[in-house]
Amino acid sequence: MLSITRSHERGHVQHGWLDSHHSFSFGSYYNPKQMGFGPLRVINEDKVDPGQGFGTHGHENMEIISYVLSGALEHKDSMGNGSILRRGQVQRMSAGTGVLHSEFNPSVTEESHFLQIWLYPNQKDVEPSYEEAVFSDEDKQGKWCLIASDNGEQGSVRIHQDARLYAGIFNGQQAPEYTLAHDRIAYIHVVKGDITINGQQLHTGDALKLTAESRVQIQQANNAEVLLFDMIAR
Repeated sequence: MLSITRSHERGHVQHGWLDSHHSFSFGSYYNPKQMGFGPLRVINEDKVDPGQGFGTHGHENMEIISYVLSGALEHKDSMGNGSILRRGQVQRMSAGTGVLHSEFNPSVTEESHFLQIWLYPNQKDVEPSYEEAVFSDEDKQGKWCLIASDNGEQGSVRIHQDARLYAGIFNGQQAPEYTLAHDRIAYIHVVKGDITINGQQLHTGDALKLTAESRVQIQQANNAEVLLFDMIAR
């Protein structure tokens, strides 16, 4: 079973300094048909103006991944972490029993463009923790590069959920087939470019949900960057 959500069907909010598209219900955007998929709850594509950002706010019992596309993202939290993330860096924060953090664009000239991803944890009230990893474009070129998993293998950031998150950059027909176990679901998010997956033509911002499918097969791609979530069906 395949289901497509087109880019223009996402929620969209414009707050002056923030231009955000929501793949699932979030904040003022509510769509009862888009409340998440399996343990995946949020994919927000955020563009933040120079010198602007999200002030200190709290989270709990959520696995939060930031995937930077361009520009810089400055993170500070109540655990004492502070860093500036750029393209290729992936950040994971397990909110657990509760954490406060802020996210700002430290540049005075360049927009910050990133994806913020939330997954429900399979363990509640864990001790909050933080992790970063670097995955270059070369690491993702023509293959599925594991960037988050439940055991941290292959240098991926570790999340408290039975899910594996891959990133790939594809062009032409160079992509390997990805096999899904019978009890798994998959979610594809097209970060940019054009790609045909399992016969479905997808473009920047589009998403594909796969249920009861045994494979993820790319037939054609044109300068495409893609995220693949392999998850336990809830």
